Amino acid sequence: MYKIFIDGKEGTTGLKIFQRFENRRDIEILLIDEDKRKDPAERAKMINASDFTFLCLPDAASIEAVSLCTNPKVRIIDASTAHRTNPDWAYGFPELSKEHRERIISSNRVAGPGCYASGFASVVYPLIKYGIISPDYPVVCHAVSGYSGAGKKGIAQYEDPARDKMFDSPRLYALTQEHKHLPEMQKVSGLNYKPIFNPYVCDFFQGMTVSVGIHTRLMDKKVTGPELTEIFKEHYNSSRFVKCADFMGTDVLSDAFIPANTLAGTNNMQIIITGNDDRLVLTSRFDNLGKGASGAAVQCMNIMMGIDEGTGL
Repeated sequence: MYKIFIDGKEGTTGLKIFQRFENRRDIEILLIDEDKRKDPAERAKMINASDFTFLCLPDAASIEAVSLCTNPKVRIIDASTAHRTNPDWAYGFPELSKEHRERIISSNRVAGPGCYASGFASVVYPLIKYGIISPDYPVVCHAVSGYSGAGKKGIAQYEDPARDKMFDSPRLYALTQEHKHLPEMQKVSGLNYKPIFNPYVCDFFQGMTVSVGIHTRLMDKKVTGPELTEIFKEHYNSSRFVKCADFMGTDVLSDAFIPANTLAGTNNMQIIITGNDDRLVLTSRFDNLGKGASGAAVQCMNIMMGIDEGTGL
């Protein structure tokens, strides 16, 4: 039986990971005393006694946690931003390529992707890989997230009965173009420059869409929307959780809208390509707390264990 420690179990992601383990009989959860959860010595004891440790912490605390690990057999999955561009860590998005999956299998250090970065990489990585666009392409990305991605403080603001009316409306943020996910969005996708990134937090709890527009006249390899859809279908053909819909989403949409919350509570991700001969939009839809966070982390652990990657998902 594997021993699991979640450092930061009280946070949104840590709590979701813990909940996904409730019916697992192949693992034992190591629980730290509440009054010692910030004690480095007690955390070190738990980390080094585990087979797998999940880090659901701010970046500085995640870096500290890694330094506390002295047992070479411990495998760490970090849900923070701290190690996502570190070449010594595997990037925890196994569907991106065979190479990504193999690194996860063999690594003792896996960095879970950011939620926005997951959606972004799912559409931009194949565009670069298959030469559809140049690494120099001036990518612009728009994204919508439920407020659960805002953390405990943000959730409390949205759920406050006396909240300001501004919370009724979608709110654009990261106005300096320095969102914390941008470094991994650029590096993992293979871009030479950071994209313009416009994320919105909105008045619904859970779910996300990430959209990237492409001018067909700027493509390095000229393909139509239906042709691009077939390329994506083939790329994700063997994936259990990531699938590309038919062109214009004719198999997954009941009207001319792409709602952001329909995959909430799942580990699934849908890619929907829409548009016309001049301009195409690639949209990735998923659960910001599922494939965008806790689901991805648990999936990586399952892969590292060598068991069915969908266990508990």
